[in-house]
Amino acid sequence: MHLLVCGGSGCHASANGDIAKALNEALQLSGLNDEIQVVTTGCFGFCEKGPIVKVLPDNTFYVEVQPEDAEIIVQEHIIKGRKVEKLLYKDPEKDEKISDSAKMDFYKKQIRIALRNCGVINPENIDEYIAREGYQALGKVLGELGDQKTIETMKQSGLRGRGGGGFPTGLKWQFANTNQSDEKYVVCNADEGDPGAFMDRSILEGDPHSVIEAMTINGYAIGANLGLVYIRAEYPLAIKRLKKALEQAKEYGLLGKDVMGSGFDFDIQLRYGAGAFVCGEETALIHSMEGQRGEPTVKPPYPAESGFRGKPTNVNNVETFANIPVIINKGADWFAKIGNKKSTGTKVFALAGKVNNVGLIEVPMGTTLREVIFDIGGGIKDGKKFKAVQTGGPSGGCLTEKHLDTPIDYDNLIEAGSMMGSGGMIVMDEDDCMVSVAKFYLDFTVEESCGKCTPCRVGNKRLYEILHKITEGKGEPEDLDKLRNLSSVIKETSLCGLGQTSPNPVVSTMENFWEEYEQHVKEKKCAAGSCKNLMSYHIIEENCVGCTACARKCPVNCISGEKKQVHKIDQELCIKCGNCMDVCKFNAVEII
Repeated sequence: MHLLVCGGSGCHASANGDIAKALNEALQLSGLNDEIQVVTTGCFGFCEKGPIVKVLPDNTFYVEVQPEDAEIIVQEHIIKGRKVEKLLYKDPEKDEKISDSAKMDFYKKQIRIALRNCGVINPENIDEYIAREGYQALGKVLGELGDQKTIETMKQSGLRGRGGGGFPTGLKWQFANTNQSDEKYVVCNADEGDPGAFMDRSILEGDPHSVIEAMTINGYAIGANLGLVYIRAEYPLAIKRLKKALEQAKEYGLLGKDVMGSGFDFDIQLRYGAGAFVCGEETALIHSMEGQRGEPTVKPPYPAESGFRGKPTNVNNVETFANIPVIINKGADWFAKIGNKKSTGTKVFALAGKVNNVGLIEVPMGTTLREVIFDIGGGIKDGKKFKAVQTGGPSGGCLTEKHLDTPIDYDNLIEAGSMMGSGGMIVMDEDDCMVSVAKFYLDFTVEESCGKCTPCRVGNKRLYEILHKITEGKGEPEDLDKLRNLSSVIKETSLCGLGQTSPNPVVSTMENFWEEYEQHVKEKKCAAGSCKNLMSYHIIEENCVGCTACARKCPVNCISGEKKQVHKIDQELCIKCGNCMDVCKFNAVEII
């Protein structure tokens, strides 16, 4: 029997180490520590309900576990064979407890390929990876397929880059293979910078050997002897586990000199990023690794022709690499049958925002937004109304209710006015102001722009200033035309993908929520109550009983009135903190 304890960053921050320790202590006190093993794994995905403990082989799934629950798990479940009811997941729709994760709506529609080992194995134990077909694909490539058949397999699979651009992986490999050079390089882009995104980090934390194996396969296919993982320094747990995995792979002869006795040499080194979003763009990433400023350059030449140190270089992101060993083992046709014709396989998303089941999910391409948000995600929190979902991070767009039945793939999302991106998916409800949302993403883009080209450096700053002006209640009708025209210019003239896609949140929100922009500008109102300068608190006379609670809580003494008399708010003094609404028990305060 095994007790699997979630060990991703989220649960790591929630004292998962204390849970594992408490379980071990409880087992020792019961004399079961030699019979039952406690294993710290990677992320289970169901972050909303973490920390998670899974009992094998009966597949019992315990949620929101705390260290003090260890003893009852051991005493009740392990010794007496009774499930601990209070720790089981409760289905909000059926109002029943579910012990098997396979029966939970969160997991039912998922197919885990890139995440196949996350939450299943100990990521710091190479033997557990090998036990699940680990490094078999590498052996097959080195001993049977060779470089050309390997590249052909990748092309036939239809795998497209999961880092945002969606370029065919096999074609990218073929370009690097064809370009002759004395040196070639493989680069893993682990510089995940989108707000709300944690896909690549979770794969590296939960299954680092899959990326190492895939990079080695990539190296053999193109004739490279060195791989580089460009990872942000803010991912300490991923770095720790990746380093350990590299040491183990070298010890087993799966990395370094004469890999698997094949005569092929391949090593992997780490390079650390400082959290610059623009370094997710492959040319900026390469420059950063070379010790230069993280700025993009005009393509062509593409990295497959002239990349790191001017040599042919393949750059793929973590999720792309995680798919490769499975494709080699199970075949291109198997992978191509998942998803649809132009977007094969699955896609990992970090589902976040105003959704009940926040977490990491992996679904077949072609799954609709409605299925993701309402079936897997469990719908909108607190029974609020769905308003929009931002896909693709700062480079994507906000999609609305009319897009809910859109199948998720590269082409459909672009057609709808957004993009796949690396997989961030942030859900919004009726309380979100879409003008403020666009401003939030522009603020991020302005901060992260490398400043190399004028359209991005200056243009996005102007876009942000106009949006700020509108949310402050100072917008004018001509500002709306300026937003549209400037967005168009920035998209057409920026140097790299960051600038070319940065106006997308503005363009998509103006397209889908035009009435909100007009309301902000013409009526000086924010219906969502998000823009402070466009709202005011008022006391409803017929509801006010004169209890004075609001006046006592007001930090600026702007509320006047005698006991048992109707109170009033001085709008000139009010700082719109909302304290009066929070403390009123009679629903006598409203926002106008």
